[in-house]
Amino acid sequence: MSRPILEVIVQSVADAREAAQGGAERLEVVRAIEQGGLTPPISLVRDIKAEVSLPLRVMVRENAGYSTHPGERLALRHAAAAFAEARVDGLVVGFAHAGNLELDKVQDVLEVAPDVNVTFHRAFDQLRDPLSAIDSIGRVARIDRVLTSGGDGSAAVRCDRLRAYQERAGDRLTIVAGGGVDEDLLSSLVQIGVIREVHVGRAAREDANPRGAVSAARVDSVRKILERRA
Repeated sequence: MSRPILEVIVQSVADAREAAQGGAERLEVVRAIEQGGLTPPISLVRDIKAEVSLPLRVMVRENAGYSTHPGERLALRHAAAAFAEARVDGLVVGFAHAGNLELDKVQDVLEVAPDVNVTFHRAFDQLRDPLSAIDSIGRVARIDRVLTSGGDGSAAVRCDRLRAYQERAGDRLTIVAGGGVDEDLLSSLVQIGVIREVHVGRAAREDANPRGAVSAARVDSVRKILERRA
């Protein structure tokens, strides 16, 4: 199996340049990373797209929680349509409430962007029955990825969950490991050889500061860990 694809969270054109220089293969564009990432302005997405040639997945999320309400729906749909028109690689969307998957709300937002692929984000980690949720998410044709931390616990415990998720997903969905990804988890992921993609935020920033700027050297360090073989 080839090394996992590396996706880096970016909030600026400078972040995008550093991530590309360090060896990232895809970017997730957000604002307010300290809130878990919210919808960025379309102007930023266009500027990053003009600056780097990497695929862009763009966050569509209006609050720091994992659910949504009718008052946000217009903004969510407007953003999804604008990002689709800008021809991004994909959107990053997900809703859950009280441990239950809210797939109908995801589909409502995606209705205005029918030709764009989708990552179901870490709302997945709020679900009571993640394995059944994988089956449901996998039936939505344009959702091709699920972003998940693998939950709480040691690197070994999280890797076991991530392996189970990918085995349940089969070839229909790619499980992207993201959320609290540090060197221990990265090394363990390489050893199990199941996860095909990794998503990093703090690990790509100086001093692992979530509000800091992306560093090409830090991105390169992550990439080198992913290139190791057990």
